[in-house]
Amino acid sequence: MTARGPTLGVLLLLILLGAGGRALWTWLDRPIERVSIRGELQHVSADYLRSQLAPLLQGETWLSADLPALRRRARDIPWLAEVRVAREWPYALAFELVEQIPVARWNDDYLLNAEGEPFAFAPVEPPGGLPDLAGPIGSGAEVLAYLDRLSPRFESLGLAISQLRLEPRGAWRFQLDDSVWVMLGRNDREARLARLTAAWRRQLGPQSTHIRYIDLRYPNGVAVAWHGETEVEENDEGTG
Repeated sequence: MTARGPTLGVLLLLILLGAGGRALWTWLDRPIERVSIRGELQHVSADYLRSQLAPLLQGETWLSADLPALRRRARDIPWLAEVRVAREWPYALAFELVEQIPVARWNDDYLLNAEGEPFAFAPVEPPGGLPDLAGPIGSGAEVLAYLDRLSPRFESLGLAISQLRLEPRGAWRFQLDDSVWVMLGRNDREARLARLTAAWRRQLGPQSTHIRYIDLRYPNGVAVAWHGETEVEENDEGTG
């Protein structure tokens, strides 16, 4: 009898502690009353982000909310590169947000970050002055890397690449200063670009306002289509 007394006392204490713990959990696990948003935001507003986060928090309570799951779901919100979530007393969640940094437009409806990863920008207006890139699905990093290779070549001529396109079959074309289109093609790109650079310095630069497009897809030389004239015929190399 004396052996059962302490055991029963410990059991009753555990039951009371468990009941008290459940009561304390129930008392603390209340609906989320406040959401704070932190981080340096240049392109999106806190109001926009709150409107995107609100559906993720619907029905959640302060202690029961699965913070890793909330972080993963918030990471899918356009314009967010990284998300951290923490509980704060009383009954608040704090979101530390890292914004995407756009470096180019992509296939009309997307932007690219510095890693060449696309993200949707609507309904937020993207910043102006970004180069306009396009290519097949999954080619964002490749097109962005080629833009980085091409840009210094034309900066030395006082030109900027405003558009760059990778076609499904692997041919490239680009636009200079929102004006002249250049058909580069697939093959011998470095040799073709060297011919263009030489021709631009020698003759084409001063006449650039009259040029409609330049076709480099020929074995030798540079074919030029002028405004008001018929298009230049392609040779056997075609779009190579």
